[in-house]
Amino acid sequence: MFTGIVQCVGRVEAVEARGGDALIRVDTVAIPEARLALGASIAVNGACLTVTARAGSVVDFDVSRESLALTTLGRLAAGDAVNLEPALALSEPLGGHLVTGHVDGVGEVLELAPDARSTRMSLRLPAGLARYVARKGSLCVDGVSLTVNEVDGERAGVNLVPHTLQATIMAGYRPGTPVNIEVDLIARYLERLIADGT
Repeated sequence: MFTGIVQCVGRVEAVEARGGDALIRVDTVAIPEARLALGASIAVNGACLTVTARAGSVVDFDVSRESLALTTLGRLAAGDAVNLEPALALSEPLGGHLVTGHVDGVGEVLELAPDARSTRMSLRLPAGLARYVARKGSLCVDGVSLTVNEVDGERAGVNLVPHTLQATIMAGYRPGTPVNIEVDLIARYLERLIADGT
């Protein structure tokens, strides 16, 4: 589990095709080495990946065909910046919202507009996911926990405060940028419970 509070921005060092899936090597920069043990979970742009090898701050992740198909990870290249968050420890505060790192689909940045010292961002949500997004609810975008300002069809609006722009890759967003979207965990389970009639 994660919180959607990005700990640092890392850098992709290599992406290697591996028999239909891929290995991604990332310099995790500021994440303490104790959090980078083999088998540890790290959210990379919101997608939960497992550390399979480590040399100092540089770690390898095996990325399955499923993850490549459902996220933006397959579009990464050496030199790209990525949002990073190690798995939540029970002793840490839950600063954002509960995030699984199981990306629901790829959305798209539609518009960015200044709003005082912040930036208003409009997103196109992946087909079928808007039903899980509510005004003043939570939405995870590339691993960042955000509050939803409005929802209109498959379009959602959020606000990016200056700290978020400085501490994540979001300052580099432009209209057309693809982003990983994870909807609120509670909304998905509620739908399942209602569908089962329990």
